[in-house]
Amino acid sequence: MTENDVVIHSPLGQETVYANQYDPSLLYPIARHLNWDARGVQRDSLPFKGVDLWNAYEISWLNTDGKPLVRIGEFRIPANSSHIIESKSFKLYLNSFNLTRFATETEVVSRMQQDLSQAAGGAVSVRLMKVNDAAPIERLQGECLDELPLKVSHYTPAPELLQTSGHRIVEESLVSHLLKSNCPVTGQPDWASIQIRYKGTAIDHTGLLAYLISYREKGDFHEQCVENIFMDIWQRCKPQKLTVYARYLRRGGLDINPYRSSLAGEPNNPRLSRQ
Repeated sequence: MTENDVVIHSPLGQETVYANQYDPSLLYPIARHLNWDARGVQRDSLPFKGVDLWNAYEISWLNTDGKPLVRIGEFRIPANSSHIIESKSFKLYLNSFNLTRFATETEVVSRMQQDLSQAAGGAVSVRLMKVNDAAPIERLQGECLDELPLKVSHYTPAPELLQTSGHRIVEESLVSHLLKSNCPVTGQPDWASIQIRYKGTAIDHTGLLAYLISYREKGDFHEQCVENIFMDIWQRCKPQKLTVYARYLRRGGLDINPYRSSLAGEPNNPRLSRQ
């Protein structure tokens, strides 16, 4: 089965009845390897580690007295898990808590960890926060490329735009808010800010910005767009170290923030002004 076949049968883009009673069967996993099978690449040989960091702003359930509790959730799905979780199914799953009673918040966290880990095929971490404890607005650190003068002619991914300049070794952090891709089924726009940190031969900034803009009509999941960006830079520019971190805007009460790096470790979770 191809990725397209799996997507067609997903809840994405289909009319849905929202469940308000706890139902883990609503989660719809999609195998990560499908994106790479189409390219003849073994995913377990790719040179990155990382995590998909989800923030959920519409989490609620009832206590034993029937009183609602509201929380903000942070979910970390390891990039080496076997599956991603389709975003609409994730929203439907979270909504299924709305009229379900739980004795403690610990029970809710435990259920979420168990269900999401089973669906993803990897250990998912869950953290729930009270609304007043939400993260403050921050900025991605680095030099913003967005004001560079640029003539644009590519709106589908064009890795050939990536170039190094000279032989100077640099270590820098570059940021753009111009990343946009599209939902692979509905065609709805997915907007993001992206941070690229690397050490290696200097990457041409204008070419990098043009390359990021070239995703503007790309239809794919957030996680796979970021993996493809990482691999294109890794293969064409050959940095010694590379980290790619995209912060996608919220849709359906969820934002998805894939992080891929040649280095060990996980990112902070800086909520941006558009999130």
